[in-house]
Amino acid sequence: MKILVINGPNLNMLGTREPEIYGTLTLEQIEDELEKYAKELDRAIELEFFQSNSQGAIVDKIQSAHGEFDGIIINPAAYTHTSLAIADAISSVNIKTVEVHLSNIYSREDFRHNSYIAPKCIGQVAGFSADSYKMALYGLYCAIK
Repeated sequence: MKILVINGPNLNMLGTREPEIYGTLTLEQIEDELEKYAKELDRAIELEFFQSNSQGAIVDKIQSAHGEFDGIIINPAAYTHTSLAIADAISSVNIKTVEVHLSNIYSREDFRHNSYIAPKCIGQVAGFSADSYKMALYGLYCAIK
């Protein structure tokens, strides 16, 4: 089972960026934890990680996943609230996708309450810090298996 994990803008700054909101783990540490969890869940799970600050690069990566991956976990970050292009890319590849957020976007500023991505996904996990990724992986694994 191949899962693509996509992280959007500014997530490369985790660990130093607003730790009171996003925690102190770096993106690399979150990825390492997710790799360990994936192997505990099922040794057949293969993860590939991708991070970009560019909307176009994220769209290209989603499109390239068609026929290559069984599922996608995406933290679109700020693009959650603005990107019809990413939402359309998810729709176009017909791959089960879970949206994930470190913080609870619904307890933050009003503009963060809207996601263009969530309606294109089988689920959304938000507010559990780095564990949000593990929850997303578990849900996606159950949906694919």
